[in-house]
Order: sequence, then structure tokens, then C-alpha cells
Amino acid sequence: MKRSVLAGVFVTAAMLASPVFAASNEADLCQINLDKIDNGKALLATDTSGKRGEIDTAVSQAKASKAAGDEKKCIEITSKALQDLQNLDKGGNP
Repeated sequence: MKRSVLAGVFVTAAMLASPVFAASNEADLCQINLDKIDNGKALLATDTSGKRGEIDTAVSQAKASKAAGDEKKCIEITSKALQDLQNLDKGGNP
């Protein structure tokens, strides 16, 4: 009986703590993506396709989403911007 109660306490504690960790991970991923974009902007120095303006706009939107507490939107925006940077680096059409 004591083991099942103890197991229940651990399961409950884990379930209550998991949303906190998920939120923290989203905030971290958003910031990591923003940092990667800042590092990747060197690729845009010789860009003539106009991607620099699009990336700058995406960064502004992502930072606004982050400030508003919408980490998922920030991750969505920064992930697309990172993909565009990778495509530009590969010489593809983003």
C-alpha cells in the first residue's frame, strides 16, 4: 500500500512539473534560434536577393512574439528564417 501511494505522489509531482519544463524549453529554443539567426546573418552580407530584409522582419516578429509570451509563434517564425538562411547558404531558392 505504501509503495502505491509513494508511486502516485511521484507521478503526480512529475505531471505537475512537466508544463513548467516545457515552457522553459520553448523559451530556450526561441532564444537559441534567434542567436543562430544572428550568427547566420554573415551569409547575408553578399546577398542580392533581398533576403536580408525578410530575415530582419522575421527577427522583429519573433522578438515581438517572445515579448508577448507566445514562444510557439517565436519558434515557428525563427525556424522558417533559419530554413531560409540554410537554403541561401546552399545556393537554393528560399
